[in-house]
Amino acid sequence: MRTSFNIPDDLLAEFDDTWQTEGFDSRSRAVREAMQEYIESHAELEAVDGEVAAILAFDYEHEPVIEQLHTIQHEFQDVITTTSHTHEGEWCLETIFCRGPAERVRMLLYRLRDFDAVGRVKMMLLRA
Repeated sequence: MRTSFNIPDDLLAEFDDTWQTEGFDSRSRAVREAMQEYIESHAELEAVDGEVAAILAFDYEHEPVIEQLHTIQHEFQDVITTTSHTHEGEWCLETIFCRGPAERVRMLLYRLRDFDAVGRVKMMLLRA
C-alpha cells in the first residue's frame, strides 16, 4: 500500500542518513521497521498494570502550549508528585515524576503527546 506523509525536511534528512548508515536497502524498509518498533513500544506500555512510579520527560515550545500543558497537569494532580522545568533556548524541558495507577500515568503520557509544539515525550518506568 502506498501512502504519503508530511515530514519536515530536516527530520527526513536525518532519517535518511540514519537508515542508510544502518544499511537498510530502502526508506520504505526503514519506515516499516520504525513503525514496528513504535507498535511494540505501545504494546509494552499498554501491558503495564497496577501501581507504577514513572518519570515523564518532554520538550516543548513555550508559547503555543503552556496554558494547555498546565491545564493537563492540573487534571492529573492525583498522579503527579513533582515537576521540574528548565529552558533550552526557545524550548522548555520538563520532567514529571508520577506515582499511581498505570492507566492514569498512560493517559497523562498520551495527553502530553497530543500537541504539535511538544517535541518528544519519553517515559521511564521506575517501578511496576
